[in-house]
Order: sequence, then structure tokens, then C-alpha cells
Amino acid sequence: MEEILLHACCAVCMAYPIELLKENYNPVVFFCNPNIYPEAEYIRRRDELIKYCEQQGYKYFIDDYEPEKWYAYIKGLEKEPEKGKRCNKCFEYRLLKSAQKAKDLGIKTFTTTLSVSPHKVSKNVFEAGQNAAQQYGLTFLEQDFKKQNGFLKTMEIAKKNDFYRQQYCGCEFSIRKNSL
Repeated sequence: MEEILLHACCAVCMAYPIELLKENYNPVVFFCNPNIYPEAEYIRRRDELIKYCEQQGYKYFIDDYEPEKWYAYIKGLEKEPEKGKRCNKCFEYRLLKSAQKAKDLGIKTFTTTLSVSPHKVSKNVFEAGQNAAQQYGLTFLEQDFKKQNGFLKTMEIAKKNDFYRQQYCGCEFSIRKNSL
């Protein structure tokens, strides 16, 4: 079965998409999230994802945590609202890195868990994915994982596995009052 690189932002968001992908692919997980703030939150999400991948036997890779590069990439967009230009730039950054990882691993197709969230504009995620795929000569699988109750299904899997569930997207600009 063909491998697919699955960019994952956390174990919660990965839970349902990876199950769906297993029907047609051999998923390889890539945790690339330098946007996550603070570092303790990054570590908590990373470790939860690693634990689940190891329990389920999923192959995974963890990108270096280099938030300074992410901040430089989104510079000037800090005051943008959620679902705005900063988020699109963040998608672009992480999906370009995912495409590079897929290319390095010899995997021809990649996708992301970002579309499972009702807080993300899937069209913008897909645009970033397609642009990254084109740049690296790969295929980006546009799959809106929130369709057919995908978000509900991923929440059920997360609850069943007692995953840590964060209260904000990840970057310091997405933290809502009292969410930490």
C-alpha cells in the first residue's frame, strides 16, 4: 500500500483522519508545529502524539522545534484575527515543511489533519497544501476530515483514549482569555 505523509498538529486531531487514511494508504505521521506556544504546551502535544503513535504502531517523525523561524515567517501578521492571513501563512509554513519531509522520505503524497477542525477554513488549508505540493513535485490529498461528522468522531476517539485536549489552536495569538 502506498505511503502518505500525514501532517498532524496533535493526537486529538490525528485520531480520526489516520483511521480514515488507513483504508487506502499506509500513513506516516509528521509532527511539525513550531507555532505552538509555550514550549511546555508543544512538549505536551508532541508527547501525547508520540505515545499514541507508538501504542498504535504508526511510523512517525518529529520536526525540530524552531519557533523563532515560525515567528520570522509570520512577522507583521501578529494582530490578524483567527482564520485570517496569519493562519494562512502558518498553514503555508507547516505544509511546505511537510512537503519537504515527504520528498526527503520518498513519499509522493501528503495531507494534513488541519481540515478536521471546524475552526479552520479548509479551502485555505488546501490552497497552502496544493502550493507546497506543486513546489516539491508531490500530490496533496485534499480531504476535508471534518465532513461526515469527522470532528465528532475524532473527539470520540480522543475521549476514549483520554487524550490531553488543548483549549486553543496553538500559537500565542490564538490563546483566548482564560484558556491557559
